[in-house]
Amino acid sequence: MRTLRFLLQKEFLQIFRDPSIFRILFIMPMVQLLVLPLAADYEIKNINLSVVDHDHSEYSRKLINKITSSGYFRLRDYSPTFPQALKTIESDKTDLVLEIPAQFERALVKDNSAPLLISVNAINGIKAGLGGAYLQGIVQNFNMEVRNQWIQYARLNPQPQIEVTFSNWYNPTMNYHVFMVPGILVMLMTIIGASIASNNIVREKEMGTIEQINVSPIRKSQFIIGKLVPFWILALLILTVGLTIARVVYGIVPVGHYATIYLFASIYLMAILGLGLLMSTFASTQQQSMLVSFFLTMIFNLLSGLFTPIESMPEWAKMLTRFNPVSYFIEVMRMVILKGSGLADIKYHILAELGFAFVFITWAILNYHKREA
Repeated sequence: MRTLRFLLQKEFLQIFRDPSIFRILFIMPMVQLLVLPLAADYEIKNINLSVVDHDHSEYSRKLINKITSSGYFRLRDYSPTFPQALKTIESDKTDLVLEIPAQFERALVKDNSAPLLISVNAINGIKAGLGGAYLQGIVQNFNMEVRNQWIQYARLNPQPQIEVTFSNWYNPTMNYHVFMVPGILVMLMTIIGASIASNNIVREKEMGTIEQINVSPIRKSQFIIGKLVPFWILALLILTVGLTIARVVYGIVPVGHYATIYLFASIYLMAILGLGLLMSTFASTQQQSMLVSFFLTMIFNLLSGLFTPIESMPEWAKMLTRFNPVSYFIEVMRMVILKGSGLADIKYHILAELGFAFVFITWAILNYHKREA
């Protein structure tokens, strides 16, 4: 027990002796958590629109005004012909072209239908898909408004109407920060935990102190635990700073208990730090460990469900997410913060993280002994 205490003291002194470690562990996550949620927003706005109006009627003007007043589109070009409007897409000045044909109002009144042409710049697939969907929705809404103006209901026997109302569960205001901030906090903890821990044993090798440790009576389990615990405590402090920023800056207050978040985070950090130490036992230089940790954390984050829903992934990717500890933590963070889930709701997630922690830490202990004996 005394040997383990000395190892922990040594690790803490070594960590705080380097001022760059403090900046990496605390200042960098704070800045990223303040900036990334503002940039990571899937809601597309300010879509540049080009309009070709061959009709110049009252209905065509109403349609254009409805589109531009929606807040999603900016009228950047008003061309007399479609080829001229298409050139604005080719020069990246606009994203969509709406062509209103001649006799648009007449066809709408006489035939109850009128064609419209929507041309979308699909180089940016997300912007094209959402922009086209927004525009189609506005046109359909305009169509319903026109039809409602034409319909005359009887005074005594009105036709029945069905009115649909809806409410959003767990995030009623559709605040995107509430959805993204917990996931980004998990991503930052993963990057820092894996990268810092992966350099730990390698630093001992490069400094030459690993030889002194190998000839000492320190057991391999004590050595790995002594390397793991300090960063586990520091990572929990980073989590505290992140949750404080989420509450103060973004107004995010978990519906569930903070204790549930910290309990699961403690288990998760054992897994991710164990993975970092495992990579450190394989690497010979800090450059090697950094490259490997960057590669693995990039895959973990892309397959975590942070940016792309897991349900939308192909089957082979869904299988990989089951072996991704990050995906479990992001799901738990959103469940606790948005839904108020408790321990009974995340019991399978806890079992999965315990399995990851056991495998990674045991593997790191065995691999260190095998390579350094």
